[in-house]
Amino acid sequence: MGEVISMDEAPVSDPGSLLASWLLDPLVGKLVFLVVGLLVLMTLVKLLQRSLRRHIKEQETRYRVRKLISVLGYIGGFLLLGVVFSDKLGGLTVAFGVAGAGIAFALQEVVASVAGWLAIFLARFFKTGDRVQLGGIVGDVIDIGVLRTTLMECGQWVKGDLYNGRVVMVANSFVFKEPVFNYSGDFPFLWDEITVPVKYGSDIRLAREILERVAGELLSGFAGDAKSAWASLVNRYMVEDARIDPMVTLIANDNWLEFTVRYVVDYKRRRASKDRLFTRILEELERTGGRVSLASATFHLVEAPVFDVRIAK
Repeated sequence: MGEVISMDEAPVSDPGSLLASWLLDPLVGKLVFLVVGLLVLMTLVKLLQRSLRRHIKEQETRYRVRKLISVLGYIGGFLLLGVVFSDKLGGLTVAFGVAGAGIAFALQEVVASVAGWLAIFLARFFKTGDRVQLGGIVGDVIDIGVLRTTLMECGQWVKGDLYNGRVVMVANSFVFKEPVFNYSGDFPFLWDEITVPVKYGSDIRLAREILERVAGELLSGFAGDAKSAWASLVNRYMVEDARIDPMVTLIANDNWLEFTVRYVVDYKRRRASKDRLFTRILEELERTGGRVSLASATFHLVEAPVFDVRIAK
């Protein structure tokens, strides 16, 4: 018969020895080193980002440097992870490959957004500060994240391409699904038009002279920069040369003579430019003393003829 050991005689584990053996475990040491290293890295990234405001005054440069520090922090974290577990990575290659395929299938939209983020920077679809139409939303790009682009929305219930106050986040995958309209890319100007209806019988030559002079005076500030930007665009793309200076054209319809003023304007100053143009044009037309008059839709009600009705007895 075997010897029976009573419960009182069973060996009792020493808590101190268990803790020492646990601390001496190589895996635990690596985990502690990884956590401490990540905390130090995160603290360093935060301190560098907070110090940017004191050393960099330009907002766009400060934004780009802050983004660069964040990306370098992520890269440093992955490198630290690879260094700590370098001896384990070889045996996990196949497992990571299978798991990666499953994750990529389950997170197709996320993968497409990350690919869109890379395409935005490599293909230069747009940058922060540009006004774009992305995913049906028009607004100024205020941040480009790994998964989403953040826009300060324009339009909707507000007219004139002005901010409406909504901040919209659009998935980066939209750059592969829909056209990306960039209002301020290689040519940061837009062609715009206003129409001025003039009554028949007005002095046409004087009306054209006033419109050309007003447009030239008020919009001359855009002409030089617009011509330079357009020349660079023509050299880069297969596009024909176009007229940058203001142009006035005339058509006649059933109601009035319609002058159209076509001009180039900064993409953020369309509404302000229209306000200045119409104000100045109205002032100039008033000084003509009636030689040029604005037309408006009028309706003439024809009076009914007089009927002489006699009732015979």
